[in-house]
Amino acid sequence: MVVGDFAIELDTVVIGSGPGGYVAAIRAAEMGQKVAIIEREFIGGVCLNVGCIPSKALIAAGHHYQESLDSTMFGVTAKGVELDFAKTQEWKDNKVVNTLTSGVGFLLKKHKIEIIEGEAFFVDENTLRVIHPDSAQTYSFNNAIVATGSRPIEIPGFKFGGRVLDSTGGLNLKEVPKKFVIIGGGVIGAELGGAYANLGSEVTILEGSPSILPTYEKDMVKLVTDDFKKKNVTVVTKAMAKEAVDNGDSVTVKYEVDGKEESVTADYVMVTVGRRPNTDDLGLEQAGVEVGERGLVTVDKQGRTNVSNIFAIGDIVPGAALAHKASYEAKIAAEAISGKKVEVDYKAMPAVAFTDPELASVGMTIAEAKEAGLEATAYKFPFAGNGRAISLGKTEGFVRLVTTNEDNVIIGAQIGGVGASDMISELSLAVESGMNAEDIALTIHPHPSLGEITMDASELALGLPIHI
Repeated sequence: MVVGDFAIELDTVVIGSGPGGYVAAIRAAEMGQKVAIIEREFIGGVCLNVGCIPSKALIAAGHHYQESLDSTMFGVTAKGVELDFAKTQEWKDNKVVNTLTSGVGFLLKKHKIEIIEGEAFFVDENTLRVIHPDSAQTYSFNNAIVATGSRPIEIPGFKFGGRVLDSTGGLNLKEVPKKFVIIGGGVIGAELGGAYANLGSEVTILEGSPSILPTYEKDMVKLVTDDFKKKNVTVVTKAMAKEAVDNGDSVTVKYEVDGKEESVTADYVMVTVGRRPNTDDLGLEQAGVEVGERGLVTVDKQGRTNVSNIFAIGDIVPGAALAHKASYEAKIAAEAISGKKVEVDYKAMPAVAFTDPELASVGMTIAEAKEAGLEATAYKFPFAGNGRAISLGKTEGFVRLVTTNEDNVIIGAQIGGVGASDMISELSLAVESGMNAEDIALTIHPHPSLGEITMDASELALGLPIHI
C-alpha cells in the first residue's frame, strides 16, 4: 500500500454515506469485508442532513405550535404563545440532525470503516480518484457500491438562489415566511406546505397535474386537501409555473392556468418538482457502467450493474426514491458481494407522506389488483369508529385493506390518518408474508390503540365486523 502516485488498494468501496451508502458499508463490514466509504459533503447524506429527518422535525414543531395555540377541545387554554423560529432551527440542527449524523459516524468507526473525504470519479472498472480542493488520490478496488443519491430539479425561470429556494433552502429559513409559494404538490411540497402552514405561513401550492399527491388515491388526497382548506392553504392544480421575479424584499411568481396568466407575490418560493439522480460527473462511463437517458443506472436483482463488480442502489436506480428502499437495496448489494444468494423483492415497499393527516400505502390498490387480473375487494374502516382516535381528537381517515376474493389474502393496504406512518408496518409485514385477513383478525391488538383499526378492517373483510 503506497500513497502518492500509486493507487491505495481497497476491498469494498462505497460512494455516498446516505441511508443507502452507510447501511451498505456497515452490512458489508458485518459480512467480513474491509470497507471504505467516500463522502464529498456530509455523513448521513441528504436524508439525515437536509431531507427526511429535518423535514420531520419541522413538521413536529408545527404540530406542537398549533396544539399550543388551540387545544380548547381538550379544555386547555394557553395565552401569549410565541414561536421562536431561531430556537426551532437550532433544535432541529443540533438535537435532531447532529445527533443522528454523529451516531452514523460512530457506527462507521465501530465497524472499522475507513471514511475518505472528497469527490469520487471512476477511472476504470477497478480504479477511482478522490478529489479534494487541494489534492487528489488514486484508489484501486475489488468491488464498489455507488449510492450517490439525488438532487432537486431546477426548472426554467426559477434559478435557485436568493428568494427562490430548493427543499434544502426551504428547510433552513431563518424566519417563518408570512407568505410562501411552493411549486410542486408532491410529497415534499405537501409535507413542507403543511409544516409551514402550521408554523404560521400563508401557503400557496402550485401543482401542474390535476391533483396534489398524485401517487395516492383520491379519497386519501381529499383528507389532506380538506385539512389544507382549514389552514387556508391555497392549492392551484393544472398550474404551469413560468417565472420568478425577485423584487428585493419579495418574489412574484408568474404561472398559467387554463391559458390565463396569474401571479402571486410572497416572501419566498420553493421549487419541489422532483429530483435528479447524481450519476453525472462520476465517470461511470469510464468504468463501462451503462446509464439510461434519465441518468438512472440499470441493475439486476442484486443491484449489480452491467460491470460485475460495480453495484448501484437508491435514488440512482429505477423505482421510487425512498430512503428505506435505498437501505433495503444496500443490504442486498453488500450481501451479494459476499456471495449470499439474495435478491430484491419490492412486493411490500411502503410509501408514506407525513402530511396532515399522514398517508401510507403498501402493495396494490384495488385498481392495480384489477388491472393485474386479480379478483379482489377493498374494505375500508374509519378512524371515527376507534376509541383511541376519538380520545386523540383525530377521527379523520381510514384503513383500507385489499384482499383476494378466494382466500382473503392481503395484497395491499392504504391508511390515511394519525399514526399512519407507524401503522403501515403491520400491513407491510402482512403483504410481505402473504397473510390473510384472518391472520390479522386473530392477532390480539391492545385496547385502546390505533392498531385496532387494522383489526377491525380485517374483520370487515371477513364479513364479521364488530364496530361498524
